[in-house]
Amino acid sequence: MEKQSVTIYTVAREARVSMATVSRVVNGNPNVKPATRQKVMDVIKRLNYRPNAVARGLASKKTTTVGVVIPRITDPYFADLALGIDDIASMYKYNIILTNSDNDDDKVLKVVRNLLAKQVDGIIFMGFNMPDELKEELKSSNTPVVVAGSVVNDDDLATVRIDYQNAAKEATLKLLDNAKDNVAFVTSSLKYTINGQARLSGYQAALQERQVAFDDQLVVETDGTYQSSYDQAKKLVAAGIKGAYVSDDKLAVGLLNGLTDNGVKVPEEFEIISSNDTNYTKISRPTISSITQPTYDIGAIAMRLLTKLMDSNESTTDEKDVILDHGFAKRQSTR
Repeated sequence: MEKQSVTIYTVAREARVSMATVSRVVNGNPNVKPATRQKVMDVIKRLNYRPNAVARGLASKKTTTVGVVIPRITDPYFADLALGIDDIASMYKYNIILTNSDNDDDKVLKVVRNLLAKQVDGIIFMGFNMPDELKEELKSSNTPVVVAGSVVNDDDLATVRIDYQNAAKEATLKLLDNAKDNVAFVTSSLKYTINGQARLSGYQAALQERQVAFDDQLVVETDGTYQSSYDQAKKLVAAGIKGAYVSDDKLAVGLLNGLTDNGVKVPEEFEIISSNDTNYTKISRPTISSITQPTYDIGAIAMRLLTKLMDSNESTTDEKDVILDHGFAKRQSTR
């Protein structure tokens, strides 16, 4: 018998029991006689029956499936978060559908709509801002959402993260101690809440604490690519900049290589602190000092928080903004 033709009806007929009995066996319901359970299990094994998750979901109103939206599947920061999510999902017997949004508003709309069409029980959103249209759709669907490893432009969503504002302030203060008032903030798009609000305000708070005037010329917005950061190196040196706090490790490596290729010594003439402490910071030469984040834990706790939201059938929770401790790894890019 071909696998795709085996249904719950086929199993019930072969085992000479009702479909309700097969369903109870498949779902682990204890109200089945041991002999009957064994008879059904024997048939399931012989026919190689695979329960249809969607059909089971119609009965339980749950698909035991979670959608995970990742902005760039090759980014090691989000990959580390996904590991934590996956481990806890497995522990709670949830399946994951991993989707890649490419940080593109149209694509993120498409992938989340596809997840909602698959009737996922919840969504973990990794990445940056949500289009207004998407926020409305999520609210109307009543699908629980947890934002992992970022902040977005929706204060109602549950988040698991570090304090990005305070981390940016600490990094900038360390640079100001050596570079005095010549410290830049090199970032990907400022339209993202995490950069334009959290990190930028942390950078500004550090300047204020050291009584250094804020100069918006020292806030260097890139398109988020390695090359865009590399191209900024010569301009920063020409402007007399002596240090930079960088929002992303790939940008930090681009800046470092741009400086090196222009004959600027790091850290003697220019210091760099990055934000995510991925492998990029460790395999570069010199290695790059960075804010450290418990990335695996952020992913794991985000998934655990989502299970609570899904179990309570609520889209929000009192425990909606979980902030974990960050640290600092001093490496060769700072004195």
